[in-house]
Amino acid sequence: MKIKQTIRQIQIIILLIIIAVFIRKVVIENLFAPPSLRETNTAILEKKDYKSTSIYVYNLTDEEVLYTKNSQEEQAPASLTKLMTILVTLENVSDFDQPAPIVPEVYQRMVRDNASMAGFVSNENTSYNDLLYGTMLPSGGECAGSMAYHIGGSTENFVAMMNEQAAELDLSHTAFKNPVGLDTEGHYTSAEDMANIFKEALTFDKFKEVLSTASIKSSSTVNHPEGLLMESTLFKELPKYPQNGFKIIGGKSGTTYDAGVCLVSLAEKNGKEIITVVMGYPFELITDPGDGHIVETIDILENLEI
Repeated sequence: MKIKQTIRQIQIIILLIIIAVFIRKVVIENLFAPPSLRETNTAILEKKDYKSTSIYVYNLTDEEVLYTKNSQEEQAPASLTKLMTILVTLENVSDFDQPAPIVPEVYQRMVRDNASMAGFVSNENTSYNDLLYGTMLPSGGECAGSMAYHIGGSTENFVAMMNEQAAELDLSHTAFKNPVGLDTEGHYTSAEDMANIFKEALTFDKFKEVLSTASIKSSSTVNHPEGLLMESTLFKELPKYPQNGFKIIGGKSGTTYDAGVCLVSLAEKNGKEIITVVMGYPFELITDPGDGHIVETIDILENLEI
């Protein structure tokens, strides 16, 4: 009997020793483990005192968040809205050569609201391809609005589709009121939600094609028989700024009084694809808001540890 008790005691002691060794190992590993990339980048980038009110940096290749600043704060997105307009379009259009003319009532509304324009005119015989590039590159309001009208049957129906897509993506800090990005009460998103919209759009090869295009001519139309030249608002400015150790593949910018200056971009660094969202960079003149959104994006990418 005593032998059995002794064996039992020895077994308990051995078990306790094993548990103690395991706990010690875990504690030591946690104490001396190297900081995560997010912790490392937070330590580096928080010293920069960026003026953008919200920032979200995401390693798309490794599916890892690298840095955030107020990334769930709800704010006006300006023309970043058009990324959702493009995403809904990609979900619903398969033949981009289909006719999709500039809708007169949309055109008139964009002129009245002083929206950014690609350069098409009312009722111009454009295609979905023209509208897609015109929305992404020069941020044409007449393109985004007409595309939305054709797909939804009305602007209101298309906005409902945008919000349905936001719900499907579980975007809890996003609500849309128009497909263009005009400042409107109740029209908002967050840097994190916008990154997720961008991430979803990148699953479409067509989006990658459009995103990486610096300039393109539209198809021949009655009003532009040689095609309308459409240039990326981002790529026009990028040559001013060196890109050391990374390359910006493409992006979408936006500017309104409520939103400030914003940019969502895709870059490649050390073989990794990086999504960077900066929102709310302040400006003084809407006619000359500056390149603060680009400068901060480049600085983030340059200092980013991957």
